[in-house]
Amino acid sequence: MKRMIELNGRVIEYDLERKNVKNLNLRIKADQSVYVSANHTVSEKNIQDFLQSKSDYILKALDRYAEMAKYTPKSKLYVDGESFRILGHDLRLRVIEGNRNIAFSDGVFITLTVKEFNNRELKQRTMDKWLKNQCLDCIQNVCEAVYPKFQKYGVEFPEIRVRNMISRWGSCQPKRKILTFNIALLEAPLSCIEYVATHEFVHFLQPDHSRKFYQYLSMFMPDWKERKNELEQLNYYTD
Repeated sequence: MKRMIELNGRVIEYDLERKNVKNLNLRIKADQSVYVSANHTVSEKNIQDFLQSKSDYILKALDRYAEMAKYTPKSKLYVDGESFRILGHDLRLRVIEGNRNIAFSDGVFITLTVKEFNNRELKQRTMDKWLKNQCLDCIQNVCEAVYPKFQKYGVEFPEIRVRNMISRWGSCQPKRKILTFNIALLEAPLSCIEYVATHEFVHFLQPDHSRKFYQYLSMFMPDWKERKNELEQLNYYTD
C-alpha cells in the first residue's frame, strides 16, 4: 500500500506492508524507495510517529542514494577508444576480432579480442570477467601486504572475495573469516584500496564503528582520513 508522509518539509512516499512481524521495520533501498512493514495491530498513527522519529535517517539515506545515482557510471559500448579506469588511471580500449574471447592490458591500452566483433553482450562478458580477475588479483595482493600487521593479534588470513556491491566498498564477516570487496575498487588508486583493506581487517578486531575501531584504524594507518577523502572523490560509495 502506498502512503505519503511529510518529513521536515519534504513529502516522502513509502510502501507499507502489513504482515506478521513483531516490530516496525524500515528499509531504504538504493532506488530511493522507502519500505515499511508492520503488524496488522499497529495503528497508522504509530507508523507515522515511527517514521517521524526516523526522519533524519530517512532523508539522509535518500539524499545519499540520489547523489550516488548522479555519478553511476554510464553503460559501456565496448568500442575502440572507450576509457576504462584502472587503479586511478584511464586506459583506452582496443577491440579486435579473433579466435578467442580474451582481454589483457599493457598498462596503456586494454586489448579486447572477441570472436564476434559486433556482439556487445559477448564483449561485456569478456571484459567483466577480466575486470573481476584483475580486481581479485589486486586486492589479494593488497590484503597479503596488509595482513602481517594483524597476524600478531591472532587474526587468521581470511578468504578474499570480490563482487558488485550497491553501496559499500567492502564488508567483513568475522565469524566466517571472509572479506568481500566491491569490484568497482579496481578504479581507485592503490592507496585507497589499501585503506579499504585495512578498514575491513580492523573489523576482525572491532566489529562495529565504535571509537575503539577508529583508534585501531589510526594505529594501523595514521593517514586513513586522507585516503578515505580521496576515495570519496569517486562519488560512488560510503564505508
